[in-house]
Amino acid sequence: MKAQLRNLVLQAIHALQHDATLPAELAIPDFVIERARSREHGDFACNAAMLLAKHVLSPVEGAARAKPRELAEKLVAALPANPLVEKVEIAGPGFINFFLAAGAYHAEVRRIMAEGNAYGRNASGGGRTVGVEFVSANPTGPLHVGHGRAAAIGDCLSRLLDASGWNVKREYYYNDAGVQIANLAVSVQARARGITPEDSSWPDNGYRGDYIADVARAYLDRESVVADGETVVAAGDVDDLDAIRRFAVASLRREQDLDLQAFGVGFDTYFLESSLYSDGKVEETVRELIAHGHTYEEGGALWLRTTAFGDDKDRVMRKSDGTYTYFLPDVAYHLSKWQRGYQRAITELGSDHHGSLARVKAGLQALDCGIPKGWPEYVLHQMVTVMKGGEEVKISKRAGSYVTLRDLIDEVGKDATRYFLIARKSDSQLVFDVDLARSQSNDNPVYYIQYAHARVCSVLRQAPEKGFAFDLADGLAHLDRLDNEHEQILLTELSKYPEQVEAATANLEPHLIAGWLRELANAFHTYYNSHQFLVEDASLRNARLALVVATRQVLKNGLDLLGLSAPEKM
Repeated sequence: MKAQLRNLVLQAIHALQHDATLPAELAIPDFVIERARSREHGDFACNAAMLLAKHVLSPVEGAARAKPRELAEKLVAALPANPLVEKVEIAGPGFINFFLAAGAYHAEVRRIMAEGNAYGRNASGGGRTVGVEFVSANPTGPLHVGHGRAAAIGDCLSRLLDASGWNVKREYYYNDAGVQIANLAVSVQARARGITPEDSSWPDNGYRGDYIADVARAYLDRESVVADGETVVAAGDVDDLDAIRRFAVASLRREQDLDLQAFGVGFDTYFLESSLYSDGKVEETVRELIAHGHTYEEGGALWLRTTAFGDDKDRVMRKSDGTYTYFLPDVAYHLSKWQRGYQRAITELGSDHHGSLARVKAGLQALDCGIPKGWPEYVLHQMVTVMKGGEEVKISKRAGSYVTLRDLIDEVGKDATRYFLIARKSDSQLVFDVDLARSQSNDNPVYYIQYAHARVCSVLRQAPEKGFAFDLADGLAHLDRLDNEHEQILLTELSKYPEQVEAATANLEPHLIAGWLRELANAFHTYYNSHQFLVEDASLRNARLALVVATRQVLKNGLDLLGLSAPEKM
């Protein structure tokens, strides 16, 4: 509907240009069509007149610019007639308010039923390839709740982009090289030798969770583990640290994969940091940066002039001992995304990574290989606090020092975990209330939304039990019978869904879908509690059932964007 109204306003502007009311050479400003904040102001409002007035001279001598309200009156007079628009009013300094005819909302219900699962999807991505990297946890332990939030955000972003016509590639970057992996290996080795975290000889910075003992036991038993299609067999030799490292990494990769599967999250690509070294990508990146003249040596170290690309200071790439700083493999990794054809790249990270973003972008620009300035895009998430029984939960026995994603899934289930981790804007801190997530009450938003879907299914089951046949075609033909306030509110909410998908995708904010679904559920439950659907009047009954079936479809579509189920019974 927004697109249709925008087209009407454009036609009016062109008409005023044609009759010289507006200059023919005037560049049309980027006006907006937005939902009216109050129903008394109509359904949609447009600011075109106020923007145009800034560029149009007044015909009155001594007045520098045209008055927006007078220009709005001329635009309204020039608007083409449209059966979906009941009336147009001017408000305030020059807003143009559109009041839609009931038929506009009835047409949307028919569109919902015609498009089904495709309703709300659009082709704005044009089939272009976007890589979405998320989670990317070090394989040194079970996934914690922060990783869970990253998984929920990244997966929902991927679903939104897919619904908006992008060719989405989900990617997981395994940091399987460096100090933390070395700490993992010596921790497992210590456990294999019978040393516990309580012993004085326990390694400094060693990992203490029960999972380390499990990995050590499996290693000594010479078990095998499959990670990303590769089988790793434990050597059982407590002195072979390299073999311990390979087995420990594979074991924890497998555990993380199982946790993500339980969370309904999968990936198209698993990229190993170690491959950047084994394939020579890090050295290749260094050579390219040197060749383009953006490096210098100082104090025995190799520096990159990141200040030339907006960073606050230059950065060391290669230390005086010959080892690389961590940001260099990050540059090499993102370069590989560009080389693999990602026309757009989005990386979801914890907010603690904020400081490294500018230098990675600077490194990519310094390669002078055509990468756009805003590439990659970053979505950062804040920490999660888990509450249970009114107290903060901080420790998981298995992990030793943090609450795991698996803990939450086991406590409240996949759907509630996903919803609660996606429900707030990613850069806001989040409190995960386990007791609320487990409750079967209207205060629990995911229960409230899913219950709306189940209620529609219950009504449809009751109809034949009470001797009523539901004729969808008849219902769609008699949507004009839907004339009470609750029906109007529900019709309006349903029509907002495509806009919500567009906004959530454009802003990379999947929490918008979560919040809007609750609004839709509230509109349905209010309608359900105020009116009977299975009435004797056949045309009214069919019209109401057509409306609730459309509601069920949109609820299902929205729940799917969040990776949640749409239960038929609760």
